[in-house]
Amino acid sequence: MEKILKLNSTEEAIALYGSLDENLRYAEKEYRVHIAARNFRLKITGDKSNVEKALRFFQARLSEIRGGFSGQSLRASLLPTAHADVSGHPPKSVYESAISFFHRGKMIRPISKNQEKYLEAIRDRDIVFSIGPAGTGKTYLAVAAGIDLLKKKIVSRIILTRPAVEAGESLGFLPGSLHEKVDPYLRPLYDALYDMMEGEEVSKLLERGLIEIAPIAYMRGRTLNDCFLIVDEGQNCTHAQIKMLLTRLGASSKAVVTGDITQIDLPVGKKSGLVEVQTVLADIKGVRFCYLDDTDVVRHPLVQEIIKAYEKYERKIPNKHSS
Repeated sequence: MEKILKLNSTEEAIALYGSLDENLRYAEKEYRVHIAARNFRLKITGDKSNVEKALRFFQARLSEIRGGFSGQSLRASLLPTAHADVSGHPPKSVYESAISFFHRGKMIRPISKNQEKYLEAIRDRDIVFSIGPAGTGKTYLAVAAGIDLLKKKIVSRIILTRPAVEAGESLGFLPGSLHEKVDPYLRPLYDALYDMMEGEEVSKLLERGLIEIAPIAYMRGRTLNDCFLIVDEGQNCTHAQIKMLLTRLGASSKAVVTGDITQIDLPVGKKSGLVEVQTVLADIKGVRFCYLDDTDVVRHPLVQEIIKAYEKYERKIPNKHSS
């Protein structure tokens, strides 16, 4: 049996095929079909039932892609393609989510219900906390949402900040200017930007001040109007830093604070502001806490197993590995 799926543009083809044609390779292996892509036409051949399953998979993704192009209230979101379920359909959070958009030749979308709820919170609330283990897309999602808001002129700038705290090791004296000293701590934020935007575009936005990346110390005394503030590595912020950052927000601004409270690098005796704020702001309307877990991990498949193993180990000795 043979089925043809027609596409409308290069952008659709790039989004549908995935990075390095990963979606095509996945569908061939998953549904045991042969796929040929040429001139905006996707030809699927194989046994009838397998071809129909593969066609449904691509039709669902294409519908989502075209829906993203039509303009959602906040086309923010995240990450690579999720696997289909046993019926041959993509997971519900992939093809029914209204929150997805197209960035740098790929569709960025939530791949789990928790990630989808996180994006909905960013859309609907002015202050959002995202707490979960490494690799769950906390920062990546927030950066994607910020870029979308900036491009739509809903905010006039993005400010990304994180504490300059070393992860369990001392780097000693760092030579160079102040910018050169703190830049290594901010590198993960640059990585997220360059993954979603061309380098030249990022450079221009940084030069014009439409995107600002700075350590938390630079935030004191400022009033942040009409901006999207992202605070990364929030678990390494102190009580005073979290309070200072949240009280910087001005008119027409949003803030997202992300962190992993299982990886706190503060000195012994200092309590994490991100742990504390869950109690302090628990009853304030307009503030939303979103929790991600190992099922939301989008890095190497082994990361999920590593997180589970550490959680099991640390439950046995809770005081030794907590701050």
